[in-house]
Amino acid sequence: MIARRSVLAVTTLMLAIIAGVASAEIHIDFVTVGNPGNAGEVQSQGTFGGVDHVYKIGKYEVTTGQYTAFLNAVAKTDTYNLYSTSMWSDGQGCKIQRSGSSGSYAYSVAGDRANRPVNYVSWGDAARFMNWLHNGQPTGAQSWATTEDGAYYLNGAMTTAALMAVTRKADARYWIPSENEWYKAAYHKNDGVTGNYWDYPTGSDSVPSNDLATPDPGNSANFYQSGYTIGSPYWMTEVGAFTNSESPYGTFDQGGNVWEWNEAVATATWRGIRGGDYTRDSSRMLASDFAGDDPRYNYYFTGFRVATVPEPGSLTLMLCGALAGLFWWWRRSRSG
Repeated sequence: MIARRSVLAVTTLMLAIIAGVASAEIHIDFVTVGNPGNAGEVQSQGTFGGVDHVYKIGKYEVTTGQYTAFLNAVAKTDTYNLYSTSMWSDGQGCKIQRSGSSGSYAYSVAGDRANRPVNYVSWGDAARFMNWLHNGQPTGAQSWATTEDGAYYLNGAMTTAALMAVTRKADARYWIPSENEWYKAAYHKNDGVTGNYWDYPTGSDSVPSNDLATPDPGNSANFYQSGYTIGSPYWMTEVGAFTNSESPYGTFDQGGNVWEWNEAVATATWRGIRGGDYTRDSSRMLASDFAGDDPRYNYYFTGFRVATVPEPGSLTLMLCGALAGLFWWWRRSRSG
């Protein structure tokens, strides 16, 4: 009986430790994109959507609340300008406010904005967010241990040329989706290793509605069509607000809300963006449409989502292994 109680006590403690680790981090919901080896779709700019591996992609765009947590973790001194003052000052900004002075900056967001997509983020900002996730969401100055190395080796990259030269590392755990990964998650019909795609990322070839109706009838998105979906003061809908308008793989808002960065080298000075935003018409959400911009720049219309091939963290593996060992020991002690 004593042995059993000891095992239960240790098990409870380990589970509490796991729960404590998880509760200290932001949580990102992912969906799995399978059917590896599917055929791509031919468009005028090239062939897109063929991916030879299984991966996961964010179910939603990165939210203002998640990005605020990132800033509070690494931007007390904002060495690489991860915060844009337009986030707060622009009427169409995501409303992250910075207070204090360099060395002790703090960031907060209006409570009713936390679940809307972050905007005014550059490609470089998104890459540094991925490094932070890759490194386990640490707290500290912007350095190789937090934002400058991990999924991408940035090492202070701030110029257009330097950011255009950045590539994903082979061991990246979190990253900006490649254009093919983004395209497949948005448009592929999820019907095996086919080359079958929808025109819109709402699982439809018909032009979506921009009405935010309750309940959502499906095939709806936040874009401009004879008026804004919601307009001032929010402009952007909460992520997943169109509850029945997901892609076949289960992602939301890959059409409208905000353009999303991808890894593509669109031109010598542009990284790729796709999906349109709340100020553009439905044509910018089409699979046949693509765009790009300078990776240094941030605007009211740019956001991003995360891709990953998740593996259990080393601490979780260690604790799970210990739990398995304790369970084996308990069973053995009972049988003896």
